[in-house]
Amino acid sequence: MKKVFLSLTLVALALAAMSQSTVYDNTNFDDKIATVILQKELTIYDPLPLLNLASSEQLQLSFDMLSPTNEFFNYSFVHCDRNWKPSDLQPMEYVSGQSMGEITDFKFSTNTYTRYTHYALKFPTNEMQITKSGNYIVKVYRNFDDEDVLLTRRFMVLDNQTKIQADVRSATLAEKRFTHQEVDFMVNYEGFSIPNPFLDVNATILQNNSWNNAIYNLKPLFVNGNELNFNYEEENLFPGTNEFRFFDIRSLRFFSNNVIKKYTDSVQNGVLRPEETRGHLSYVRWLDYNGKRVIVNDDGVNIVEDGDYAMMHFYLKSNDLSELGDVYIYGELSDWQTKQKFKMKYFPDFDMYGASILLKQSYYNYHFVLQDEDGHLDYTFTEGNHQETENDYTILIYHKNVFYGYDELIGATTRNTNTLKK
Repeated sequence: MKKVFLSLTLVALALAAMSQSTVYDNTNFDDKIATVILQKELTIYDPLPLLNLASSEQLQLSFDMLSPTNEFFNYSFVHCDRNWKPSDLQPMEYVSGQSMGEITDFKFSTNTYTRYTHYALKFPTNEMQITKSGNYIVKVYRNFDDEDVLLTRRFMVLDNQTKIQADVRSATLAEKRFTHQEVDFMVNYEGFSIPNPFLDVNATILQNNSWNNAIYNLKPLFVNGNELNFNYEEENLFPGTNEFRFFDIRSLRFFSNNVIKKYTDSVQNGVLRPEETRGHLSYVRWLDYNGKRVIVNDDGVNIVEDGDYAMMHFYLKSNDLSELGDVYIYGELSDWQTKQKFKMKYFPDFDMYGASILLKQSYYNYHFVLQDEDGHLDYTFTEGNHQETENDYTILIYHKNVFYGYDELIGATTRNTNTLKK
């Protein structure tokens, strides 16, 4: 009996350790999942999915299953620490009411070559309220089985206890002056108790809503009374990148910007204008949406059900860059990740990279990026880096709640480089 008890204990400890080592991300666990969106409003201008604690605000989650039949889905929330690992809190400590909900809003596509079922959810609901601030995952799964996960998406809940003053400027370091942008900020927490700011406060900075190249766990450089200084010279630098490329498939019947050919076989198809690398070119400003997309259908009556999918064919004129890394199509369309289906293949006979990806009717922004064998992203050859580039930066301030032992989100702000200081 003692051996059995010891074995069960070891298994329980191993499972607990495994759970704590999990890092949650925006992930689809089913190949039929497409066009996942989590926002307050379904517009191209919407910022990160963030709710204010104890407010009536809701987020909208929507996604398509590329199948003409509906399934039964549930969802639940997972509270995470500042690095997106599960926190030590139990669901009853951060959710009031039910711990599991159902997704009952679904619609079948109409008049489309690609048949799909569209699902939508608004949360939190009156029956399922969030009671703690911090990082969260909404987890969608099948038939009450939280091991049969369909997708996970990140969102935040803010208990605003700070005032953040932020400036975005070209890099102070001379060698990065013309290629990087520096995010300096001050955090005032007057009226909120932080006994040990150097130990208990951490900042995260995101460029254009991307978690992939975010700066995590930035500590205050100085503390002056109730004010925290984060005016670093190197730890808060981002490559400036370049303005985003774009294409428009809101209509699959009429003229579309940067689409040179449309045709139909088993699905709709669109051939994009072959692009050039821009690493050797001077900076040119134009209007973009910082890597985002807006799901709009100009061909039908209903944006959701009438919006079709098209196999989009991307091309990049370039030498073979395989010694430097792999080339990916990158932006909100790829969840700001270098996913396998967005990886481009090199065709030496044409001195060109190519990829074909099934995408829903929309207006899209994107970049071409290199990823080396260590997973680092590089824009130098494909897009170029310029300190003049217009970008959005979001600053998140986390505080370690010593009493409950979790990271609470006590500050958030977004700044644009249109106010860039040189």
